[in-house]
Amino acid sequence: MLDAVTSARVTASAVEQLAQQPLGCPHQPSGLRERKKVATRQSLSEAAMRLAVERGLDNVLVEDIADAAGVSARTFNNYFASKYEAICALQQARAMRIGEALRGRPAGEPLWESVTQAVLSQFGPVTQAPDKEWIDRVRLVVTTPALIGEHLKGQRLAQYHLAEAIAERLGASVETDMFPRIMAGAVLAAMQAAVERWLRSDPPVPIAPLMRQALRELAEGMRSVLPAESGLDDSG
Repeated sequence: MLDAVTSARVTASAVEQLAQQPLGCPHQPSGLRERKKVATRQSLSEAAMRLAVERGLDNVLVEDIADAAGVSARTFNNYFASKYEAICALQQARAMRIGEALRGRPAGEPLWESVTQAVLSQFGPVTQAPDKEWIDRVRLVVTTPALIGEHLKGQRLAQYHLAEAIAERLGASVETDMFPRIMAGAVLAAMQAAVERWLRSDPPVPIAPLMRQALRELAEGMRSVLPAESGLDDSG
């Protein structure tokens, strides 16, 4: 949801840090037509966020986004129902990319290490801190009440996509096994906590170390609160 920058920093900062890979379906599109659709969707989402950061969300029209992406407003409407959906599509796309990265991790690697590395692969160099003015503007955009509904919808879709990849890793099913969705939800919650800390850090800090810290605290926290024997069984 946080993938744009002001003016000249568009490719050098946020897009590089938070939107490094194309948006798209959970598996990479193979045909030229599908790749073009992915590129158009990416361009529209990034333009929506960038313009919202530059101008304020209320001052951005669908026509502005389409023009910035080099397409028509009609084309925009083929991909998104609103500028809010276009912005929030970024979080769903990131979850898809994390899922793809997870699928590409070594088969013998422990699941938690694979998930951690898959998440970190999407968040840029560990030394890259954003500009304070830019991050202040981003915070104004992503805390806009009008985005809440789309954000929640995107979060649910993101959880499903990540759960699919976790299930594949475990040889499980998202349809019959609860654990992949539980784990995906916990990972996304940790990521959200890291993003919120990142948005409010003063002075600004790189996001990657916060992501690593959030995932580490999730793992260590669960180990510290769970007893050796949970006392739970299937008897209800």
